[in-house]
Amino acid sequence: MLKSDYLLGEDLPNVKVGIGCAPDSKYVETSVRALNNPNVIIYRDPQKLADDLASGVIDAAVRGDMSSSKLLPMVKKALGLTHLQRVVILGYRDKAVLVTPVGIDEGWTIEDRVSMAERSDKLMKKLGCENVRIAIMSGGRDEDIGRNDVVDQTISDAMEIVKQLNKKGYDSYDAEILVEDAVEEADLIVAPNGITGNLIFRTMHFIGGAPAYGAPVINTDKVFVDTSRVKTDYTDSIILAMKLAGMKE
Repeated sequence: MLKSDYLLGEDLPNVKVGIGCAPDSKYVETSVRALNNPNVIIYRDPQKLADDLASGVIDAAVRGDMSSSKLLPMVKKALGLTHLQRVVILGYRDKAVLVTPVGIDEGWTIEDRVSMAERSDKLMKKLGCENVRIAIMSGGRDEDIGRNDVVDQTISDAMEIVKQLNKKGYDSYDAEILVEDAVEEADLIVAPNGITGNLIFRTMHFIGGAPAYGAPVINTDKVFVDTSRVKTDYTDSIILAMKLAGMKE
């Protein structure tokens, strides 16, 4: 289990982090002032933020409240990626729970979700969680097979993902649709697709009040932490980015 307070504790490494600031931003500047760290740089130009991350001018980047439709394609192109894979880090009671995929266009194949589970597991181990329990979600209980073709496919996909991960030595299990149990039993939740993962994130964070520290991109060596533009405090995401960048040293 990864303790949620670990993500924000201890001294910060000496790394440079850039954070995006939208023209109508209300909270990025106040968050940077509150953190009071000279290594945090505010960017108002999304292309420069993406380019400086790619070239190494900064060690990590945080989306802040920049538009995802503008910044993310630039980041993807600057880093030479065909697609992005993200995992959001949420606080649940006293532990951290990771959820992937959370981008609505991510995780639509078995291969994608297996890859994202593996990379998320690696991230959790880097953060100090030695034994990662992985919950593979589907659109129903296993006993619901036969009620709906789409649901049936999510159930069979989940079973196949569990089979592939466990064969590789990961600790994964078929969590069915029982997300209320998965948050208690697992460290990492793999949703059936990016839409459902995004809904899990939004329900836990915006309705349930679970802290959301950010969503690191996991299919690159560069540190980029995606965030929601409706956050009111970005200090936790900046700290997360700094810690991840410091681990690369």
